[in-house]
Amino acid sequence: MPLQNRVTPFGDIVAIPERGLFTGNRGIIHDPTTKTLLRRRWASKAWIVCSCSYKGRWRPVMGRRNWTELFFLDEATALAAGHRPCFACRRAAALAFRAAWAAGNGTVPLPVKELDAVLHGERLAGRRKRLHKLAGAWRTLPEGTMLAVGARPYLVAPGGRLLSWTPAGYVAGDVPAAFDGVLTPPSTLAALRAGYRPVLHVSATS
Repeated sequence: MPLQNRVTPFGDIVAIPERGLFTGNRGIIHDPTTKTLLRRRWASKAWIVCSCSYKGRWRPVMGRRNWTELFFLDEATALAAGHRPCFACRRAAALAFRAAWAAGNGTVPLPVKELDAVLHGERLAGRRKRLHKLAGAWRTLPEGTMLAVGARPYLVAPGGRLLSWTPAGYVAGDVPAAFDGVLTPPSTLAALRAGYRPVLHVSATS
């Protein structure tokens, strides 16, 4: 049975077979004895997205009590959920993200704790994912942005397409007439506008 450690664009942590392209964490939020989640869904404001392979290291998933391994379909999914690139295993991506974040938000590159504090304020409304207002048409949004209609997430994909997110990848379909809001946090959206390009699942570009 799959562990409850896959993250959706809404930031929900679910149990599904698909693992995805990236791992990451929000601190320690599991019991290693039962390999089940605790009541809380974050224990740190540093919500990061990491490489699944790093210097040949291996660790049992949910087998230790130092951080909880989470998995994402792709980087756009992780960014929508409120995560940002890890400065250890994805340093080049993290530096590029911080530079684009600063340029897009009109500030100097912030210390990572300050960046995480801003993101944390944009992630949640109480215990639930915060939806942000869509200003204008979805076609004006940069690639990698995610929006929502009800419980369904959508990706602004390369080529000016809008694709529906599924745990296994993106699929084409009818474009909704209206959206409930933007899942990608505003400051991350500004980083995308400033040129940061997240790694997308192959289904977004095929």
